[in-house]
Amino acid sequence: MAAQYLAAPQQPPPLNIPQSSTAVKVSCIDSTTRLRLPMSPFLQPDYTGHPDLLGPAFSFLIEHPTRKPILFDLGVRKDWQALPSYPKFVELQWDIKVEKDVATILKDQGVDVDGGAIESIIWSHHHWDHTGDPSTFPPSTELVVGPGFKAAHLPGYPKRKDATLLETDFEGRDLREVSFEKDGNGLKFGRFNAFDYFGDGSFYLLDTPGHSIGHICGLARTTTEPPTFIFMGGDASHHGGEFRPTPYLPIPHELKPSPLQRRQPVCPGHLLQDIHPDGAADKPFYNVTKGFAHDKSVADWTIAGLGEFDAHENVLLLLAHDDSVVDPAQMTFYPKSLNDWYEKGVGKKVKWLFLTDFEDAVEAREKGGEAFSWGTYP
Repeated sequence: MAAQYLAAPQQPPPLNIPQSSTAVKVSCIDSTTRLRLPMSPFLQPDYTGHPDLLGPAFSFLIEHPTRKPILFDLGVRKDWQALPSYPKFVELQWDIKVEKDVATILKDQGVDVDGGAIESIIWSHHHWDHTGDPSTFPPSTELVVGPGFKAAHLPGYPKRKDATLLETDFEGRDLREVSFEKDGNGLKFGRFNAFDYFGDGSFYLLDTPGHSIGHICGLARTTTEPPTFIFMGGDASHHGGEFRPTPYLPIPHELKPSPLQRRQPVCPGHLLQDIHPDGAADKPFYNVTKGFAHDKSVADWTIAGLGEFDAHENVLLLLAHDDSVVDPAQMTFYPKSLNDWYEKGVGKKVKWLFLTDFEDAVEAREKGGEAFSWGTYP
């Protein structure tokens, strides 16, 4: 018997984002990266029929009305075999496919990358599936990173033999490290310290630690009236089931359209609640493992903060590896803008698509089998 549903969702904490008359144009770039990694070492529990962590690696083009465009993350570099970690990927048998670098994708659309059209590249963090290949951009394009990055991750390989980044990522270009204490002027949205990147309220960086040292997220204002935002989640989370559902956004009584292909057109919410480890309608489906986070307790704190943002209807939260939204039928990708996401109802359309991953678990439970099991990863 499933636990009782909440009578009504709780009000999420206020985000306290100030008004601004300036918005940026945001495009979500499908970087052509496709990853298939075993789920167990990263997220728990193991759900029947979903053994792998699948995903793209999104990059975001942010165009300010009076400044050169900037990029948030670069996906995986096309020649990822050049990475210092390549032997480890082979040993682990990770499935990694990349067709193009982000620089090439931009050039294909007429962007003068070589001529310095991109002002800055912001890395959410130092991991290989986000850093791409900055050497495909000219030295005039700066790199922007989060707090503590330089001390933790420099120099790059081969200057430091155990480095995961390449020295060619930095050579000849400015590397700017954001300090939320110094640059943020006490700005805070929800639980996260913030930095007003352009100084006009159109785009912010958020201090979202835990997954790695220096991890940051982006928050772009896509319309001014009403105010709407796109939250660029990087690797603060890897799956919608890490921060959904919550008391602010419990599983609905009915899911329409149904995320389960064999339950169309409407899926009763209790089918998903029945496979939840706690039988809960208001707790996330997944927990991040200790080995997958630089600091698990801080990562859990950050993930809970994502759930607070996600519960606000005027925020579209997009994770870098969200496989559930990679279908162009669900999302609008570069070269098109995503600024009309709220008007087109994209947020409501994609909110529960991650539940598709649990279709086999639902069927197993209905047949009297096990919907999930706990692995050996703490």
